[in-house]
Amino acid sequence: MTRRGTAAKGAHRGGLSAADLGGVRGLAVAAHGFDACRDVDGVLEAAAQMAVDVLGADSAALCRISQDTCRVLRLEPPTDDARSLSLLATTYRADDRPALRGLIRDRASWVAHAFDERGRSVLPGDESAGDRVEVEALRELGAGSALSSPIVVNDSVWGQVSVVRGVEAPRFDADDVAAAEVLAALAAGAIARVDLEQQVRHMIADDPLTGLANRRVADQAADAALASGRETCIVMCDVDGLKRVNDELGHDAGDDLLRAVADVLRRASDALPGTTAARIGGDEFCLVTVGQARAEVTETMASTVAKFPLPHGAAISYGIASTAVMGAVGARHLFRRADQAQYQAKRRRQRARARTLPAVADPTVAVERLVATGAVAIGAAQPGVVPRLLAFAGAVTETLGGDEWAVLRRAGDGEPATIARGGSPADAGRTTSLTVARGEWVVEVAASSAASTGPQVRTALSVLLAIAVGDATH
Repeated sequence: MTRRGTAAKGAHRGGLSAADLGGVRGLAVAAHGFDACRDVDGVLEAAAQMAVDVLGADSAALCRISQDTCRVLRLEPPTDDARSLSLLATTYRADDRPALRGLIRDRASWVAHAFDERGRSVLPGDESAGDRVEVEALRELGAGSALSSPIVVNDSVWGQVSVVRGVEAPRFDADDVAAAEVLAALAAGAIARVDLEQQVRHMIADDPLTGLANRRVADQAADAALASGRETCIVMCDVDGLKRVNDELGHDAGDDLLRAVADVLRRASDALPGTTAARIGGDEFCLVTVGQARAEVTETMASTVAKFPLPHGAAISYGIASTAVMGAVGARHLFRRADQAQYQAKRRRQRARARTLPAVADPTVAVERLVATGAVAIGAAQPGVVPRLLAFAGAVTETLGGDEWAVLRRAGDGEPATIARGGSPADAGRTTSLTVARGEWVVEVAASSAASTGPQVRTALSVLLAIAVGDATH
């Protein structure tokens, strides 16, 4: 009897034959192959390929075992066979597969045979054939013999390597089990290594609060982008309102705000392939783009910042510097120019907020703008009464040229408790305070002294507050 197709499988491994890849030599080749792997997917691919060659199998499956459930992650060789492909979409519970339960519990390999040594179908109850469920699975696949060995990582069963031979090939024996267990141990060592490397890279390269890259990675990305010769942009970002949030709502709220900023920049980065998003430190963030036109970066930042407003009335100021404008400069100079552009943008926005549009003094125009901006803000807010009230307060304050707002909540007969505050008190001049209430909710906004704050405006604010409260739950 011969092993079907074994020589053909070995021929594509660097010209080595199946015989070359068998036994100790094959395991040595596998060990060197695992050394080159840099992620778990690479380990699984190498393990599946080597399992076919080293064990002279028709096919191999690398499986992940978690919470007594086994799932196939890699099947080798790739196939169009419907029965084999169904394995990739199937999970197995240890409760339904006694052999899997034993592998997890005892960390021991198992073998099963659908045919005896003479090629005859094994009889029901033949204990030498292995687990009955696995024997039936072999018959469904039209295969002859199967072998599975556990992959033990950090003293727990991480997964298993499973191989199958056809009906015309020799059955798996004790030597095959030993080889499979060595191969599984090599795979386990490689998985542990790449997992540790990824953890170390994460600790070194990532900001622990936001999950973005850190300053070191941003500098490396900028150097690499400039070395590529393609257009490179640096976007420097600053969070307006972080100190106020920390002072008034506490540092937990400030941390949440920084994570919200990171989410905005991550979205912008996703829209610009090849971009690195990083937290420089404190409330400073940046994007490093490569091969993206400055106009595209500008449009993406503007649309993303507008689409995903920050909580508590905070905002992102940003500035962009590009080699397309500045020519061949160093990374440090590009960062500095982007930071200058960011500062200028912050000052422009502060001046714009401080200016009151003359038309807001007209009660009719003021009401029209309040209704338009307030309704849009409420409709775009996250579900819940508090997010809708925050959006309402921020929108109407900006429309009335004000500088700050507050959302409060009454509890019994006591004084209302502050839920959130927003705005930038330094951005506006003289202001007038307006207060509207509905039920337990109170909203205070500061309007420019030049804005209309008469009965029509107050009525519009009351109507918008009623819409914001509505039937939402907090």
